[in-house]
Amino acid sequence: MHNYTRDDILRLVEEEDVAFIRLQFTDIFGSMKNMAVTVSQLEKALDNRCMFDVSSLDGFYDEEDSDMYLYPDLSTFEIFPWRPQQGKVARLICDVYRMDGTPYEIDPRYVLKRAIARAAEMGYTLNAGPECEFFLFHTDEDGLPTTLTHEKGGYFDVGPVDFGENARRDMILTLEEMGFEILSSHHEIAPAQHEIDFRYDEALVTADNLMTFKMVVKTIAKRHGLFATFMPKPKIETYGSGMHINLSLERNGKNAFRDENDRNGLSREGYYFIGGLMKHMKAVTCITNPTVNSYKRFVPGYEAPVYMGWSSKTRGPLIRVPEGRGENTRIELRSPDATANPYLALAVLLMAGLDGIKNQIMPPDSIDENIQKMSPERRKELGVQELPRTLKDAVDELEKDDLILDVLGRKLSDKIIKAHRKEYHDYCMQVTDWEIANYLYRL
Repeated sequence: MHNYTRDDILRLVEEEDVAFIRLQFTDIFGSMKNMAVTVSQLEKALDNRCMFDVSSLDGFYDEEDSDMYLYPDLSTFEIFPWRPQQGKVARLICDVYRMDGTPYEIDPRYVLKRAIARAAEMGYTLNAGPECEFFLFHTDEDGLPTTLTHEKGGYFDVGPVDFGENARRDMILTLEEMGFEILSSHHEIAPAQHEIDFRYDEALVTADNLMTFKMVVKTIAKRHGLFATFMPKPKIETYGSGMHINLSLERNGKNAFRDENDRNGLSREGYYFIGGLMKHMKAVTCITNPTVNSYKRFVPGYEAPVYMGWSSKTRGPLIRVPEGRGENTRIELRSPDATANPYLALAVLLMAGLDGIKNQIMPPDSIDENIQKMSPERRKELGVQELPRTLKDAVDELEKDDLILDVLGRKLSDKIIKAHRKEYHDYCMQVTDWEIANYLYRL
């Protein structure tokens, strides 16, 4: 994040020979969109006078007002390292505003900003650090993506077994050139599966970084003749890709979750935050896991959480309190995947946790054993609940949670619910290869 002024950007564009500026924003489904302008139009863009029509953007259309303005956030100015060195291309991430100068209430970035402002009123700042997993697959002769890989690599493997090592290296170098602090990277459990972790930051910066991260990973993969996908479960016979999110609150410059006198290293606020997450988790799942495919990952035996529990001792629960506490005290939510809109996901997680603090909601006792290996009777005895198992179940939970609906706003909630119900309906209408193989010749 940079503290650029308008003059700084005009100077940099001239000094660096920038010819095009992409004005980026994110739609309600978490897809990056943009409008490119030439350098001759940059001053107009910086004056918030670039108008665009949302009527053809899925989910963004507003019956009252289809013309909107893009307001660039000057701190997000970056030059794309992979584009030509003469006539360079830069970007600015934008907020979406109505014609009357008010924020467009369903703009995901605005939803997160509103949640951050509510947290600030309580004296808190949210820090978030994602752990993004993705697959690198071959493309076909037309350059279209497949789910094919000849790789047999596994967890923490190295080259030449790890076929994606060079692509991952170039992704990291590109991200670092764009200001990311990369903490680590490695081959994941499944063949062709990878993870790159970057440093946590305040919620809005992290959400912006996630959108940039996904763009860079896909762009650099293509340059290596590969296709990068953040689809949670592209192959049925192996592990899926998640996006664990590490969360902590800061108050008066200090970690509000820290309490070295507690056996779990957690303050009362830390416990309450977990309590709020547990209370609203079923509805939150509709936002953190927003596709039909997201729920194919929630299968026992493949490490993704299926049941709702927390622990500071085991690695597999829904919510984990990692080691290395003190000023690094945080909680790790293990259910999200990278198809989530990061702005909406962090907004609902923040407000769910703050609801726990505001209402002093203590979580259930920690479960320091493998919940997935328990008998159903043992889980029932402990009162363990399941995460939603389908997108339909998650939408049903969202509709019942007034707090999460309020965080999103009624208009955006209605659009999300309608879109997800249609997606689930369309999915249920499909006749799959599995059905043909199992029923066609037998019935």
